[in-house]
Amino acid sequence: MLQFTKVQGLGNDFVIVDGTTEQINDYAAAAVKLCDRHFGIGADGLVVVLPSETADFRMRIFNSDGSEAEMCGNVTRCFAKYLYEHGLTTKTRMTIETLAGIIGPELKFDQAGKVSAVRVDMGKPRLKRAEIPMHGPAEDQVINESLTVNGEEYFITCVSMGNPHCIIFVQDVAALPLEKIGPAIETHPAFPRKINVEFIQVLNDQEMIMRVWERGAGVTLACGTGASAALAAAVLNGKTGPQATIHLDGGDLLLEWNRESGHIFKTGPAEEVFTGIYPGNL
Repeated sequence: MLQFTKVQGLGNDFVIVDGTTEQINDYAAAAVKLCDRHFGIGADGLVVVLPSETADFRMRIFNSDGSEAEMCGNVTRCFAKYLYEHGLTTKTRMTIETLAGIIGPELKFDQAGKVSAVRVDMGKPRLKRAEIPMHGPAEDQVINESLTVNGEEYFITCVSMGNPHCIIFVQDVAALPLEKIGPAIETHPAFPRKINVEFIQVLNDQEMIMRVWERGAGVTLACGTGASAALAAAVLNGKTGPQATIHLDGGDLLLEWNRESGHIFKTGPAEEVFTGIYPGNL
């Protein structure tokens, strides 16, 4: 038996398990089983709370296909709110260890004292090919570069936020066959560790619409690291200013690129959906 909490950030949903009290023998296999929307709980990923020697907590994220993700912005917001509301910490600013480094979420409260949003320091965008990673000259940046996929030419900008993102600007994001194009770019030979794919429609210098194909999860309603990468790409291509609202299928995120520190900050909601007990063996 396994006690869990289902959470969602803009419709990007996860199963959180407190790994300090609950036992899972194989995280990857458990993620596949728990995330199945017909035979399991249903989620985009499994998230495990663990102790850390370098931060307040350690967070491990497993996609619905069992692969491990370096980081996820939507998870981070949900994770921070979960820690606070379930009594694991009294801190309103905390540090979380991820495979992408230390992340610093800050809880925001409404007048009633309830957590209304979470602001996350997403760190600095990484722009070199070797950092993404992408094949080619290691020190070069990938900004508005041509990439041919299944005979079609796309102009891509690539950014790592601790996990890899390929951003493509389009005229009408709603018209794209995301389920067809997304996996073809995700698995393109140019990307040795695969890649998340974001399609962006710029509305003005402070607003964008984004749809996302997530590596290891497919089409999702939102992606926090993807939105952060999208802002960096938009600024680098001269399409927006350093602060913008990004409209995703699951809702809105406010992004800000502080050019003095170089860090991107993301603010958005997080909600607990339900708690329960999974009866099977994991």
